[in-house]
Amino acid sequence: MITYVWIALGGALGSVARFGCSSLAARWFGETFPWGTLIINVVGSLIIGFFATVTGPDGRVLVAPDVRQFVMVGICGGYTTFSSFSLQTLNLLNDGEWLYAGWNVLLSVAGCLAAAWAGLALGGQLGTR
Repeated sequence: MITYVWIALGGALGSVARFGCSSLAARWFGETFPWGTLIINVVGSLIIGFFATVTGPDGRVLVAPDVRQFVMVGICGGYTTFSSFSLQTLNLLNDGEWLYAGWNVLLSVAGCLAAAWAGLALGGQLGTR
């Protein structure tokens, strides 16, 4: 049960960090291109990759499983789920599963774009006030 509490706390921190970073990027670069989302996804991917490596079984830093979950699932998951996608895709590549990695990229990007389009279409059917 305590693991869920740590993940929830990490998720809250990650979500607040996402909002802050996205707002800052919008002020700095404008809102024409989603720079905030791009920056968040790249930084989140860097963080989860680094943390997974240094705290993994062969890593230099030994941490409790709850700490790994707090950072990788909680903070990184609240900050960006793209980090999990990136790490899982790289793990597939490192395991020599090139076909699965390719399908993961293709299906994730195409599937998420299609789902977002469907959500926009469904939401549009409800109309506005």
